[in-house]
Amino acid sequence: MKNELIEKLSKYNVVYAEDERGIRENIGEFLSLLFNKVLIASNGEEAYTLYKNHHADLMITDIKMPKLSGIELVKKIREEDEDDEIHIIVVSAHTEVDYMLKAVELHLIRYIVKPLTESKLTEALERFLQTQEKQSLFSFNKDSYFNLDTNEVFIGNDVQLLTKKEADFLKLLMKTKKIVSYEEIENTLWLDDFMSLNALRLFIKNLRKKLPKDVIKNIQGIGYQIKLPHR
Repeated sequence: MKNELIEKLSKYNVVYAEDERGIRENIGEFLSLLFNKVLIASNGEEAYTLYKNHHADLMITDIKMPKLSGIELVKKIREEDEDDEIHIIVVSAHTEVDYMLKAVELHLIRYIVKPLTESKLTEALERFLQTQEKQSLFSFNKDSYFNLDTNEVFIGNDVQLLTKKEADFLKLLMKTKKIVSYEEIENTLWLDDFMSLNALRLFIKNLRKKLPKDVIKNIQGIGYQIKLPHR
């Protein structure tokens, strides 16, 4: 496996669910060499609990498992994760069309037919990185975008590095996609510090200098909203 791929995967966390002990230990050991954190489950219920209690970027799950099958597990997650924030790879011995069609409906990045080899897994992980990198870019318009991983704003050939507070504010607007109130901004970004309206206006003024025109809209007396790109 290429060093570049290993380096990119090292910042992500993964949940791995497999009921067969031998396979679970072997693949779990392999994943531990690649990812920042590997959370291992022996059945679907354990995998769901790990998903609920930990931040994971990727889940790799077998289909045939006790207590909760892989398909049932993914369905349950997708009911809560409407934005598909966690990427999922399903592994199965089944090659029947009905299984594959069910998998497609669950927005998987890969459906791997056993045996789970290093080459098959590597290909799926490359796909995960490609998908992850696409989601890390927020386009303001055709000529400018925000990289959520590096906190950089690209406007044509110009690059602006945002401070942590500026980046967190922008991500807050992007996440809600609605008006963010002054109170929510204070509670999220200022934490225990008092936020005066003058301090907030100065903060917004400096941030706007680093962004394309009219990206942040001021909703008088209420808060701020981001101008979403046209799809």
